[in-house]
Amino acid sequence: MSPHLESQLQALLDREAIREVMYAYCRGIDRGDEAALRSAYWEDATDRHGAYHGSASGFIEKALKSRSSGLRMIHQVSNISIVLEGRHAAVESYFQAFQYDTDPATGRLRETFLCGRYADRFEKRAGEWRVAARTVIYDWLKEAPAPEGDEATRFGVRAPQGQMKPDDAWYALLAQAPFAQ
Repeated sequence: MSPHLESQLQALLDREAIREVMYAYCRGIDRGDEAALRSAYWEDATDRHGAYHGSASGFIEKALKSRSSGLRMIHQVSNISIVLEGRHAAVESYFQAFQYDTDPATGRLRETFLCGRYADRFEKRAGEWRVAARTVIYDWLKEAPAPEGDEATRFGVRAPQGQMKPDDAWYALLAQAPFAQ
């Protein structure tokens, strides 16, 4: 294989590894999956996430505490732009986050729709890519009262519904052979 082709192949592999990190982050935050969340960041990473600005580990602890309520959340990433420079990468990922949570001011349930971008500095260490520093940029926010009725009534026959780890159907699939370790 020519050095140029080898370099192009490595760049594709690096980009795919970075995308997988972004997907692990989304699954981790949405399902309260601590291992998936931690796998997205280096241990010494930082995160500037709304009012929070500190260590990624501190952000993860705060996020998991808020996720313990079990209310719904789903993140989607797209338009992932990756600028590779050796063992470093600048990564911009657009996100949409749909959240069903409690308004801290009123204590009432609400739906929040957020759009923005993750501006991440990735580093490759020992052959693995992870976020070393994240800044969340907010571009859109819409809040509304939660819909009337309980979830069982609203979802009706649409089952299974998303759950927190380990109760979500994704984790049941992973527990089956040939995926189970």
